Amino acid sequence: MRLNSAAFLLTATVSTSRSCICFPLQVLTTRTLSPQHWAASSSSFALPGFQRGQQQVLRRLQQKFSTNFKSPAVCASSNGLSATQGSRRNYFTPASSSSSVLLARRATAATAATSAHCRNNLLIRRMSNSSNTATDATKKEVALLQFQVSSSKIDNQQKVKELIDTTIQNNPNVQLIVLPEIWNGPYATAAFPEYAEILPPLGYIYNDHDESAINDSDGVTATMEQNCPSAKILFDAAKKHNIYIVGGSISEKVQSDDGTTIYNTCLCISPEGKLVAKHRKVHLFDIDVKGGITFKESDTLTAGDTMSVFDTGSDLFGMVGVGICYDIRFPEYALLLTQKYACNILIYPGAFNLTTGPAHWELLQRARAVDCQCFVLTASPARTEPPPPDAPDSVTKYPHYSAWGHSSIVNPWGEVVGTCDEKESVVIAPLDMEEVKNMRQGIPTFG
Repeated sequence: MRLNSAAFLLTATVSTSRSCICFPLQVLTTRTLSPQHWAASSSSFALPGFQRGQQQVLRRLQQKFSTNFKSPAVCASSNGLSATQGSRRNYFTPASSSSSVLLARRATAATAATSAHCRNNLLIRRMSNSSNTATDATKKEVALLQFQVSSSKIDNQQKVKELIDTTIQNNPNVQLIVLPEIWNGPYATAAFPEYAEILPPLGYIYNDHDESAINDSDGVTATMEQNCPSAKILFDAAKKHNIYIVGGSISEKVQSDDGTTIYNTCLCISPEGKLVAKHRKVHLFDIDVKGGITFKESDTLTAGDTMSVFDTGSDLFGMVGVGICYDIRFPEYALLLTQKYACNILIYPGAFNLTTGPAHWELLQRARAVDCQCFVLTASPARTEPPPPDAPDSVTKYPHYSAWGHSSIVNPWGEVVGTCDEKESVVIAPLDMEEVKNMRQGIPTFG
């Protein structure tokens, strides 16, 4: 174990089916969270399975987080969804970048179909289990939306609206939808300020008939359509379809006496239209891989300082923790979400690239799933090709970024139970929280 001073985090190493159908994109849902407080004694975070020295490291870690992090946002709401009695038997490994077919690790069946509602022949990849005794009406499914992001904010917004609608129409058991990181504009540091929106505060409740005002950067009130049209689409969809939406991320603009601050922000919205979590990316993507890629989010973005969790209710998925992309590389953050708040699912919208993606994208998801004995969900943008030299200025204005794609679902055993390739796809699977319970009881690393 070592101290990573650059990230003000202690890095401590913690040792620790589904058949498939392809069809169009869908929405990720979760329920709200019961009120809690971040403040707690260091002993309450001690992990019984650790040696004394490791416990001391984690106590120091909690002290650091207590100093650097604000209390997580907690909001509460009810839900009436039934639990499902799912089980897993079939597992998938990520397909190669040139393949559009899921590879079955165990006995699986895979079929493909295109959706007439999807403009780019999106594939929906459904994971189910023939041995699942739950009825169709009681399945609790999640959906990951992977789609190409363009330089047109309006086009991106319209695509998301259509994809969510089509996904729910075709898959009524989906309770939770996850969008990718930076889905309303280019993933480029210079583009973040241009595409940034003024987002509502935590706990905001959206009423589509009597829209509440949002304060803009000058303190002037305006509607969501004026200040945050991308966010409005998510709120509308969550209420319309009665689902949870983890809205990937968009750049957020905050005005203060010190000037304008830009964050990389994920909005988590309940079926009632309440903002139950608002996560600002904590660990900014500042890397310089020799012979690979150089990227520095801190050129325009500011790091967040909150942990983000929300409660979907015991009859759905329970507690859900949220990070964004680079946050997944820090196991301590994930451990705090699961050890402190008993999260059953960790969600990371992300946009890994062609250097780090092949090497670490699946590895990190499986590592966090095994570390924390929980489900891990990731949603990435689909890959786009660099524009031709004669493309219009609106397309070539910002540097092109090639996303790795491969949005995935990993179970508590560390197995990839749902994934796709780099193309536009939606990954859908039922999640059974008994798998989390059984894993934590069978291999006890939690207190």
